[in-house]
Amino acid sequence: MSAIPVIAIDGPAASGKGAVAQAVAERLGFRYLDSGAIYRAAALAIARSGLNIDSPDLSEVDVARIASSMNLNFRSGNIYISNQNVTDAIRSEECGKNASKIAVLPKLRQALLELQHSFRHAPGLVAEGRDMGTVVFPDAGLKIFLTASVQIRAERRHKQLMEKGINATIKDLLGEIEARDARDLGRSVAPLRASEGTITIDTSTLDLTQSIDAVLKLYRHNASKNE
Repeated sequence: MSAIPVIAIDGPAASGKGAVAQAVAERLGFRYLDSGAIYRAAALAIARSGLNIDSPDLSEVDVARIASSMNLNFRSGNIYISNQNVTDAIRSEECGKNASKIAVLPKLRQALLELQHSFRHAPGLVAEGRDMGTVVFPDAGLKIFLTASVQIRAERRHKQLMEKGINATIKDLLGEIEARDARDLGRSVAPLRASEGTITIDTSTLDLTQSIDAVLKLYRHNASKNE
């Protein structure tokens, strides 16, 4: 087990894990890993290569090759592929859906595993995604599973999109989130689930500050036990 602490935060779409994880990392002075951004960047790179992600003949080998060879960098809160800022492009709903589709491919997941491991540096790491505690960092000292009702998650996503000037209806977002949940829960490789020793936090009735404080309290309690 590495001496560098890891807080693994997993959860379904729009559960608040991204905002919570980033804020916790800032408060603790830890590095931050958005695994979803890595998969979204891979989906964008694959789509731009000309491959059809929806094709039944999609080659896992080709997908893994493109993903492992993309020059991905995180700088000043932005995400770059070969020095091109793709921060906004990977946040589109289409890119998110494509990322969910390719995330079931074992060869792709293996290709991106080493990249995710490279983020573990002192003084610590907050990693968020869907398999941080189960697959990527199974030795994490603290594993959190953030969740919320589907209705609350759809409302949160709707607010995010409206703030960006993107039109969407809560009804459509409900359907998309439910479909995403079904894919994430049902995939044969690294399905979305809370691993053994994971603490579940339902954020349905919590605001962002309360969610952040809940995770920090758990981390500090956990750290004090290990002193």
